[in-house]
Amino acid sequence: MRLFRRSAGSGLGLGGLRRRLGVRVEGGLLETALTHSSFANENPALCPRGDNERLEFLGDAVLQFTVARLLCERFPEAGVGELTRLRAAVVSEQALFRAAEDLGLGEHLRLGKGEEASGGRRRRSVLADAFEAVVGAVYLSSGVRGAETFVARWLGPFVDRAAEGPLLDHKTALQEAAQAAGREVVYRLVETSGPEHEKVFTVEVTVDGVVAGRGTGRTKKEAEQAAAGEVLRSGGIQRQERMG
Repeated sequence: MRLFRRSAGSGLGLGGLRRRLGVRVEGGLLETALTHSSFANENPALCPRGDNERLEFLGDAVLQFTVARLLCERFPEAGVGELTRLRAAVVSEQALFRAAEDLGLGEHLRLGKGEEASGGRRRRSVLADAFEAVVGAVYLSSGVRGAETFVARWLGPFVDRAAEGPLLDHKTALQEAAQAAGREVVYRLVETSGPEHEKVFTVEVTVDGVVAGRGTGRTKKEAEQAAAGEVLRSGGIQRQERMG
């Protein structure tokens, strides 16, 4: 049973975009990848395949795999914790949004009237979701090799930036890794020491109720960042998965 029906052609004038993709993508799949649910709801007759949410779901899984493989090849000495931090940065909403902007997806999106009027064409979540959907379309059209080529081309620069320094803060990276694994992260202030003008805060972070890291800082936020960084470096989310 086919998960996605294939059809020929697209009425969106997507030739330029398809050339920028750098890999083969079947026109009907690309059109679906660019179709927001608001457009499909308002124009069902123009959307025989529906909106892009199923392709987004598929693309998310493909991204996790292809980015993980890219990172393992690029950083053969990195530990699991560091690889987790890097992957969380590279597949974050912010990174996918930037890649979608670089690719020029916004101008090709099919949006409903309300979504268009409210700025959906430039909205970070909409563009990031569309990028994932395009990855799904690439995978269905060109397989794993095509998906890897596409991801390396458009997310490769973010791999380099993440290696030089996080594209996002440790708390965000940990939260995204935890959400992907279905885990709950909680921060707790456990100690405050030092004089009023030089206070030092100590924070513990738990993953599903189990202490996974501890950090200190001159502010609570700084301590939380340090604690989250410790969890990412030690592969705490993976440890919890193995214990669960």
